[in-house]
Amino acid sequence: MRRTLIPLCLALSACMPTPDGETPTRGKISDTSLPPMKVFAVPQPSAPTRSNRDIARDFLDLSFKLESGRSLPAMTRFEGPITVRVTGKPPATLSADLSRLLYRLRNEARIDITQTRAKDANITIEVVTRSQISRALPQAACFVAPNITSLSQYRGSRRTAKSDWGQLKKRETLAIFLPNDTSPQEVRNCLHEELAQALGPLNDLYRLSDSVFNDDDVHSVLTGFDMTVLRAYYDPALANGMTRNQVAQRLPLILSLINPRGGRLSSNPLPATPRTWIDAVQTALGPGSGAAERRNAAARALKIAKQQGWRDHRLGFSHYAMGRLLQSYDSAQAHTQFLYADRVFRQTPLAGPHRAFVATQLSAHAISAGRGQEALNLINPQLATAAKYENAALLSSLMLLRAEALELVNRPQEAADTRLDSLGWARYGFGPDWAVRAKIREISALSPLKGRY
Repeated sequence: MRRTLIPLCLALSACMPTPDGETPTRGKISDTSLPPMKVFAVPQPSAPTRSNRDIARDFLDLSFKLESGRSLPAMTRFEGPITVRVTGKPPATLSADLSRLLYRLRNEARIDITQTRAKDANITIEVVTRSQISRALPQAACFVAPNITSLSQYRGSRRTAKSDWGQLKKRETLAIFLPNDTSPQEVRNCLHEELAQALGPLNDLYRLSDSVFNDDDVHSVLTGFDMTVLRAYYDPALANGMTRNQVAQRLPLILSLINPRGGRLSSNPLPATPRTWIDAVQTALGPGSGAAERRNAAARALKIAKQQGWRDHRLGFSHYAMGRLLQSYDSAQAHTQFLYADRVFRQTPLAGPHRAFVATQLSAHAISAGRGQEALNLINPQLATAAKYENAALLSSLMLLRAEALELVNRPQEAADTRLDSLGWARYGFGPDWAVRAKIREISALSPLKGRY
């Protein structure tokens, strides 16, 4: 299940200085004066950079547990060629995004998967409204369920043996439910996460810094690690019904063949994530809690991270979450938390796009204070990172912030060019024109040259 956590960077008014379970879950374009939408055409995945021994541990923990922590007795997967169809009312961008993803799955994960219009497809992607998804499974932005082909079937089978992943013997028919009334990027993010879980592991692990199998929603698309896991999942040496111990015995040889570099790296496993930290993070960043309750939950998560002695991305994420929730309460303390988060991510080799998210916060603070060059120094190194990880919302936000910083250092033409270039990415990342224009106004209002709302 892709949870409805507060987006890390989609609402910069919540990110910047202000003036005064068990179910795996992430229309027509009007005429506009905005530039055409931009999309990421060429994937840039990086191969895993940790040992095969550690990848094997991650594989087993991902494959033999559900997100609730419940253990699964046996491995399940599809056997033979896999077909995918789309039903409902998909947005215009879904077809191309699905085609790109299926191409990657065939070429990187070596999975025999194709799109079809046949009603007997193995995987049905039904595209519905967010409210329909929420009524079926609260707190889910999108999700996948076994043995059904439609949301109406899910309502009738929920909490029955039919929809129980633990009683599944093999995968034959699954349904994925995606929203059609959100941004193209969010639809694509959901597509990547839910299709990956429809095919392979059902669990998420916060200890993974380089994976979509992580409920922090930092990664937008399947990573090199994810493709390695899926390729191993469909290796001929594995089969439906295998126990954890049986899979564990075969994984070393499988990984040595598909990821030989990992056999030469030393093991450096991260400790498990306690349920108390997970619950605190989900309370802090999820819906349904008041502001004070969220801040208290974020403080608990940060305290737990320190007590655990973490020095990895989970400590940085704890500081980041604390900063997010202090924004409207104590902006100075929020800025301090972002500085702490940046320091942790800077020292974390596999932090990926984490620092880019923090850069939006720190650069916004610098722009508000009129320190344009400082903001540029923060933003410029992260532009390529946002593009590499295919996060258009993050990339466009960084570019809009850069435009404001360029104006502060008296480079107006570069600012205008950067702002114009950002808009195509913003249309993919934020969706409708009104959302893009709202983002432009919001970031523009940070600059002391333009005043506040």
